[in-house]
Amino acid sequence: MMNTTLLIVAIVVVIAALALAWIYVERRRRARLRARFGSEYDRTVQTAGTPARAEAILANREKRVSEYKIRRLNAEQRDRFSEAWRRVQENFVDDPAAAVTEADLLVTEVMTARGYPMSDFDQRAEDLSVDHANVVNHYRQAHDIAARHSRHAATTEDLRQALVHYRALFAELLEQPVEAVRRSA
Repeated sequence: MMNTTLLIVAIVVVIAALALAWIYVERRRRARLRARFGSEYDRTVQTAGTPARAEAILANREKRVSEYKIRRLNAEQRDRFSEAWRRVQENFVDDPAAAVTEADLLVTEVMTARGYPMSDFDQRAEDLSVDHANVVNHYRQAHDIAARHSRHAATTEDLRQALVHYRALFAELLEQPVEAVRRSA
């Protein structure tokens, strides 16, 4: 009788230890995803409906993007893109709508140069969220304003905001702080 009781207690202890280990691992994984994706984590949870689904989506994004050959820009590319950005900002004064269109094209060109595949917008934003979660929301907001502009529903202030959002993303993609890009204008 004593051996059976001891065996049952041992099994219960092992099962409890395994359950606690699993909970610990899951909490660490969730914390890692939250830290990596920031507000994109919350956005994905809201879209997916549950944290478990969102975490599976984010893990799949990480896996997909890890297979891309993302590269840093060389000095010549950074200089060329910085000069192009300076011209976009200068053009805003005379033609805000054209400047926003140019900004979108320039961001796309930089993403292409870095090695991001250029599928549809949602896919690009998801891909960016893996390594640039802190600015992907800027990309979404700029894109939304550009879409409103295409329907003639954006004001000049909206277009200015779009350019500010594109600038934040552009600076991140060039691996420069926003202040450095602003000073080049």
